[in-house]
Amino acid sequence: MRMEGSETLQASVNSSYLNAAESLDDDQDPLLPSEAEASPRFPGTQRPHDSYNLVYAIFFLLGVGSLLPWNFFITAKHYWVYKLTNASGQTDGQVPRSNLSDYFESYLSIASTVPSVLCLVLNFLLVNKVSPAVRVLSSLAVILLVFMVTTVLVKIDTTERREEFFVVTLVSVAVVSGTSNIFTGSVFGVTGRFPMRISQALISGQAMGGTLSAVASLIDLAAAHDITDSALAYFLTADVFILLCIFAYLLLPHLHYSRYYMLPPPCGVPGNDGACAEDQQARDTGGVPPLRPILKKTAVLGLCVFYVFFISIMVFPAVSSGIQSVHKESGSPWTNEYFVPLTSFFLYNAADFCGRQATAWVQVPGPRSRLLPSLVLLRTALVPLFMFCNYQPRDHLQTVFFAQDVYPVVFISLLGLTNGYLGTLPMIYGPKVVRRDLAEAAGVVMSFFLMLGLAIGSAFSILIVHSI
Repeated sequence: MRMEGSETLQASVNSSYLNAAESLDDDQDPLLPSEAEASPRFPGTQRPHDSYNLVYAIFFLLGVGSLLPWNFFITAKHYWVYKLTNASGQTDGQVPRSNLSDYFESYLSIASTVPSVLCLVLNFLLVNKVSPAVRVLSSLAVILLVFMVTTVLVKIDTTERREEFFVVTLVSVAVVSGTSNIFTGSVFGVTGRFPMRISQALISGQAMGGTLSAVASLIDLAAAHDITDSALAYFLTADVFILLCIFAYLLLPHLHYSRYYMLPPPCGVPGNDGACAEDQQARDTGGVPPLRPILKKTAVLGLCVFYVFFISIMVFPAVSSGIQSVHKESGSPWTNEYFVPLTSFFLYNAADFCGRQATAWVQVPGPRSRLLPSLVLLRTALVPLFMFCNYQPRDHLQTVFFAQDVYPVVFISLLGLTNGYLGTLPMIYGPKVVRRDLAEAAGVVMSFFLMLGLAIGSAFSILIVHSI
């Protein structure tokens, strides 16, 4: 069945829904019990079960795929340094400094997040004009194409074309990030029609995408003696995973559980006539969803999401990946080859996953609590903590207050845990505080706040790197 962007659930939700929506129960319909009984979506039928948690698993997989391209780009640090230095003909990883490689993560952040914000605006405008299926599958196809080109470039000698390779890489990142966020915004919008457990599955999958990319990077680093062989296996893994996401999304409309939530309520049933009229009007006009009622309900939650990711991208990966072991001169593989991949990329993504997964069992503070924005603001203290770790090279701030390897381990764990937990709560609350016919559009708006935080935070990350 077709999954039109305008086929949103058209039931009106009482604002007190949130008092009953704190549970991620397996079959909880996001309606108050009395409303669900008085106005069932499909009279004479029971809500279906998510057999074998298959729909949950599909959205978890799509969550992994939504951030996997970005994570594969940022965790391949050794490969980018190798390609962007004057000695890219070497294969032992012992390469000198280069302006391109020193600030690559900062430029990577800008190249990825600025197009993402623009594409999320486009995605909001297309909610009622282009079906989620078209948006999701076309964006995945573009991502796959770009990654295939990136894979081919691994084995091409770019020693004499470093600047050209740098530009091609940033353009690839911009295209992948823009299309990835059309994909992510569309899928997250779809989850707004489902119970909150499905939104949580998508968001936890995003964190797992980062963890898998970090693990893959470590395995490739340990197994391959040549940097290009390692990178080739690394990007081929991403190609295969993107294909799996395409097949998973194609399977979704064939499952009874997902059809139940994705189809509009039937017309001609008492209580559904108004919803059907609104749905038909949206299809006929292809209108843009009303932004004001969405922002009225989601503004505080959106600002929380914005600031969580604003702080995170300021230090990860631009600053965190530059923190070296204080025992690097010992020459051991731990302090030279594995310290940054483990303490920066793997540990952050693992902690982020734990924080996001925790929201499956605990949703405190609630969407109206003043404690939520207060906790979000407290994360600002993490920025100076990272700046005074053993970040190298240091051109301005010569003092290192935290001259022990345990400090970046603790700080990156706190950054990941708080990013996962405090970033996920407002994301799953957002589509539930608006009318159900606006749930998909609200999901796109929340994704916009997230990417806006990443875009502005990435610009600040360059200032921080240069100030150190």
